[in-house]
Amino acid sequence: MISRSRSLLIVLLVWAAIYLPALGSLAIKGEEGRRILPAIRMLETGDYIVPRVGSATYFRKPPLVNWLVAVSFKVLGVRNEWAARLPSALSVLAVAIAFVTVARASLGPRGSTIAALIWLTNIGMIEKGRLIEIEGLYVSLSGLAIIFWLSFWSQKKSPWLVWLPASIFLGLALLAKGPLHLVFFYGIVFAVLWQTKNWRLLIHPAHFAALAIMLAIFAAWAIPFLQSTTPQVALYKWSAQFSGRLSATGFNFSSWILNLPRALVYFLPWVILLPFVRFAKFQDEPGSRLARALTWGIVGPFLAVNLAPGALPRFSMPALAPASWLLAMSYAGSALQWPQRMQLKSERAWAKVVTTFIGFGLVIGGIGYPISALVLRNKQQVKRAAAELNALMPVGERLYVVDPDYQPVLFYVKAPLNYATEMTKLPANTHYFLVKTESEYEATATQQWAPKRTHQLLRILDYRKRGMVLFEVRP
Repeated sequence: MISRSRSLLIVLLVWAAIYLPALGSLAIKGEEGRRILPAIRMLETGDYIVPRVGSATYFRKPPLVNWLVAVSFKVLGVRNEWAARLPSALSVLAVAIAFVTVARASLGPRGSTIAALIWLTNIGMIEKGRLIEIEGLYVSLSGLAIIFWLSFWSQKKSPWLVWLPASIFLGLALLAKGPLHLVFFYGIVFAVLWQTKNWRLLIHPAHFAALAIMLAIFAAWAIPFLQSTTPQVALYKWSAQFSGRLSATGFNFSSWILNLPRALVYFLPWVILLPFVRFAKFQDEPGSRLARALTWGIVGPFLAVNLAPGALPRFSMPALAPASWLLAMSYAGSALQWPQRMQLKSERAWAKVVTTFIGFGLVIGGIGYPISALVLRNKQQVKRAAAELNALMPVGERLYVVDPDYQPVLFYVKAPLNYATEMTKLPANTHYFLVKTESEYEATATQQWAPKRTHQLLRILDYRKRGMVLFEVRP
């Protein structure tokens, strides 16, 4: 039997080998800037309630990920890619530790360790856990809620212990992204209670207390946020974010039809083993019922979310934690079966497959990412653009940025930054300022610093081909 300390050591070593190598070597990309730039503004202004990207309030997502990045910068004392991405990697580790500690009594020493390793080595978590995008944090919080609920339910703990710890993670997940994770959480809950005919757990006072805690966690930020901004705009943005995913506005059939296969890719290589799960092979009826419940609780929400007109494959990633649980309990319970035509000694063959898949994750994280960082180090457009800009800025000179929207290059600018919503609001002592390319003519022709004039110094493009122009104000 694997001891608890040995399981923890294995999990820590595998996590470190996959998630830490070259964590900060690649430039920020995708939506990472929207998580990092508001965190920097929070540290500079002391306003942790209203996230801002550039000069504009950021309404689309709650700020938990921004807060964690700000904490990481503050604690580590540096502002770089490694410090920014560390909260995502730690979130993934937290779920793996929950598997080998909280779920140990339910899955057993072997099953809980395998569940943690499956969680750490699937493609989806390796990708998102190494980026400071919302999914790494959001999916991990959703996974923690499911692990705590399933563990305490299967151990026949008090309903208060079943519901209340999970509610904390559900509330934090609301602060990370929004309510979509509840589809996956309650998909598992309803399926389990349906299989066990234990519907009374839903109307227990502990459940209502859990709902109140979850909403209170979100309200602790949302109410001050609404008081600090225009409530009508905020509510409109929030409702548009949610309804836009369910409506057919901008529907693209060729992209939508690929949602399901792309979503399945996130659970590679482990998704290959799911068709081999046999409910009848479980040694006890409770295990078989739970496996059936998990299957329905995963498949239902997975299909519903991916078939929504505005869905993206990553929206179904909260299914990864219960899928890891299902596959681990099937492996530990000898409920995986090869097809009849494959003459293999089952237990030894499955052990080799599991070992191979774990090795696959180790190779991707421990070798693949460092090699990629080495190959791409001279091809990172954002860093090159920032280097050109930094070379032209005198040390200590302040740079004013006019209505930049979302510009990842600003993360790498060394000069102290000030933001303005429009050029006419720049102060009289402005020496250097950046505008978007569509404002280039206005910046060239302006007379607001007469007799001084503006002189174009540099035009930069980021990886999305969105440009900004650097101007100097001088005679």
